[in-house]
Formats: sequence, structure tokens, C-alpha cells
Amino acid sequence: MPEWKPLSARSTVLSLVLGAHPEGLSARQLTRTALGLGVSAATTRVALTRAVAAGDLRRADGIYQLGSRLLERGRRQEEHTAELPWDGSWEMAVVVGAGGSGGERLARRAALAARRLAEQREGVWLRPANLGPRPPAPDDRAVQTFRAVPDGDPVVLAATLWDLPGWAAVTGAAVDALAGTPEPATRLAVAAHLVRHLATDPLLPAELCPPDWPADAARAVYRDYQREVLAQVHGAG
Repeated sequence: MPEWKPLSARSTVLSLVLGAHPEGLSARQLTRTALGLGVSAATTRVALTRAVAAGDLRRADGIYQLGSRLLERGRRQEEHTAELPWDGSWEMAVVVGAGGSGGERLARRAALAARRLAEQREGVWLRPANLGPRPPAPDDRAVQTFRAVPDGDPVVLAATLWDLPGWAAVTGAAVDALAGTPEPATRLAVAAHLVRHLATDPLLPAELCPPDWPADAARAVYRDYQREVLAQVHGAG
């Protein structure tokens, strides 16, 4: 099992506010809860000030809520259900132009990956079409999108696009660590790792998942932990 190190003060407050989305938390709730996680009140206040200045958090009427960048992360972490019955077709995005700066190319790759597409070969990205219409890069003329049905076995194709056993193994290790770790700061670090990892779930149709795919069970474990922490936070209010 990896060595789970406690989060920094910044990551601690961001994780707590992310877990309380969309209601947000007061400074009092955050400082008292962070104190129980090994972060002093002064350090928490500095972390909150810097998070607001960076746009990671916003403060309104004494309540800290997620900033725009973290709102998108939260949306991705909450996205875990297929929007459409799967009809066997696949989304395909093909990068047809190599222009743009290095930063633009990196942003294009990040946008495609954020929409749960996987790169089959350079410039060719795929995923099952079970998430509804989601254009990978609507403002990017270098990307063209298609709907396709592969000739081969889709289970084999999915297994070549994603390391499904590896993803499941990391999920299981985090779930086990969360269950077996009593230290609050370490538990928060494990939970933060777990929820980030769940955001990389390819969200495949059940027909393409290995047996005993752990994603739903892991989400239930995280929700239980989230309720546990929220109870502590509101008790600290």
C-alpha cells in the first residue's frame, strides 16, 4: 500500500469545500475542522486567503464555495452515470491539423481526455457513445468528430484503450486504505486521492466493463466518507 501523506493546508481546505459542494462552508467550520486534521487556525486562514486570490475558492456572505476551475472538477467527479442506452456505436475525434502552439495542443489533449475519450493512436480518440452528444472541442477547427461502429470485438477495443485491471486495482487499494486507516488527516488524503481517481473512470457501458467493476462501490464508499466529514464539519460550526 502506498504511503499516504497528509494533504497540505491548501489541499485540505479545498478538499473540505469540495466535499461540501454546493452549500459551502464558513471560515469557522473550516478552521475548526482543519485543526482536527493537524492544520493550525492561522495556517488555514492563510490558505483560504490564497485560495480566494487564486480563484480556487470564492467567498460570499462569509461562506467559502468552489471557484470556477474547481466547479468544473467537481462536475467531472460527480459525472458517473451514462446519459444514453448504448447502441454499440462509438464517438471518434480525429485531430486533422497539427497547428497551434504547444500550449494549445496540450489544451486540446486535455479537453479530449476530460470528455473521457482515449487515444488509440496519435490524433485518433475514441469512446463508446453512451454519454450523449459531447463535442470534444467545439472551438477547435483542428478536430473533426464522427460516430462509428467498430468491426472487431468492442470488449477487446475497450481493453486496448484503457488499462481497466490497473484502474480497478488502484480503486481497490484506495477503498481498502480508507477503510483501514483511522488517522483523520490520512483518511482525508486517501479520500482526496480516491475522488480524483474516480474522475478518470472511463464510464464504459456495462457490456464493456470487466466483471465486478468497482466504480459504483467505490463511489458509495466515498459518499459515506463525505457524510462522515460533513457531520464533523457541521458539528464544528
